[in-house]
Amino acid sequence: MRTLADLSLRWKIPLRVVAAVLGTALAVTVALVARDYDLVRQNLEGHARSMGRVLAHTLVMPVLHDDIWRAYEILQSAHEPNPAAPELQAQVVLVTDADYRVFVSTRPRAFPIGTSAAAPGGAYGLLRAELSRGGPADQRILEPADSPLFFIMTPLIADGVALGHVILAYAKPALLPRFLGQVGRAAWVTLVVLIILLPVSWVWARRTAQPLLRLAGAMKQIPLELEAARLADLPRSGDEIGQLGEAFRRMVAEMRIKQEMERQMLSSERLAAIGRLTAGIAHEINNPLTGMLTAINTFQRHGGDPQRAERTLSLLQRGLTQIRNTVSALLVEAKVEDRSFAPEDIDDLLILVEAEAHAQAVRVVVDGRIAEPVPLPATLLRQIVLNLLLNAVAAAGEGGTVRLDAHTSPQGVTLAVFNDGAHIEQQDMPYLFEPFATGRETGHGLGLWIVYQITRQLDGEIAVESEPDATTFTIEIPYGKSD
Repeated sequence: MRTLADLSLRWKIPLRVVAAVLGTALAVTVALVARDYDLVRQNLEGHARSMGRVLAHTLVMPVLHDDIWRAYEILQSAHEPNPAAPELQAQVVLVTDADYRVFVSTRPRAFPIGTSAAAPGGAYGLLRAELSRGGPADQRILEPADSPLFFIMTPLIADGVALGHVILAYAKPALLPRFLGQVGRAAWVTLVVLIILLPVSWVWARRTAQPLLRLAGAMKQIPLELEAARLADLPRSGDEIGQLGEAFRRMVAEMRIKQEMERQMLSSERLAAIGRLTAGIAHEINNPLTGMLTAINTFQRHGGDPQRAERTLSLLQRGLTQIRNTVSALLVEAKVEDRSFAPEDIDDLLILVEAEAHAQAVRVVVDGRIAEPVPLPATLLRQIVLNLLLNAVAAAGEGGTVRLDAHTSPQGVTLAVFNDGAHIEQQDMPYLFEPFATGRETGHGLGLWIVYQITRQLDGEIAVESEPDATTFTIEIPYGKSD
């Protein structure tokens, strides 16, 4: 299942930019709405405080003269029937005496004159406790919990004596229409801004992602098509993406140089191997030719009696047979269609390494042989065994021993090449099959690398065991992959 982390940068960057724009717009809208709500609330509180002070100042004389009708007229004149701003209109206005009894109110039926203002209960019952807090001249705002009302309490004072309080009750839901109107306006402004910013942000983000996408596309081609890497399309700028593109171009150039060096070294190794094989073949052919020429020369000088003629013909036959076997050992490399690896291939390989083994005074022995052809390509197996034998001869040194063991099973073939020369150091083991890794001054370090590549091509496994005077390379190749 694909996640956001798996999305291409073609989509990831635009989506993140759009998410950032939406988040910013939402945050700005919330901040504006909160600010508008505070302004509405501050406006209401300021109006309520001002109204409370005006009423408290106006009602002093009616309260001193116990003029209830005049006080009621003053309250009614302050309470408009159809106000322009309903949220600024107090729901109830109460005038109480010092004992919290109702002197006059805008709702006489709900708050009869002379009754306790706490009689209706609820939030009104909490106001009496507030009267004992703070100074007598303090104007206070009370917001009881779980109540839809909040109150502005303004004291009635005459000559420093508290006569009572003017209490204005406001409904909190009355703020909602004005608040929703402001929210709607803010939402429309935000929507217009988003309609403008989102397409611009999407296009800008896509253009920002293009250099990275071109760089990623070029990197994908590196393992398979190094030459096809679209280096010309990479970004060229002074920012981090441009610096990354420049570093990538340098890396590609260095990889191309390395590839060319590998081709040259591989060609050099092949030429060196051909040279070694040619020298061995020349030695194997030159020896019987020298013997045959000597026999012919002796026969010519000492006459042609039947016994001498028979010995001379026998020597010529053995020499020609040896030359034929040497040449036959090379013919498999020239065949277009490969054949199965057969027991005769072991003999051919021994002939091909005999010259180098003889030059090093190395004894090559065979401990085990395959009894019949195996369904694996002869050319590839011959190259594996030949490289291992030549490496073993070189490692064994003068007077050493090389041993070849080959046997089959129902699953595949196992080839083991042993030598009693200097062992491989433990720190060199991890780099043994890397190209150009060699422990000999005359080697190019490609022989074991080629062995490893062919073995993996045939789905085989290769193992190495090395200790003083005993190094063994073991290769196991299953049947089934002959191409």
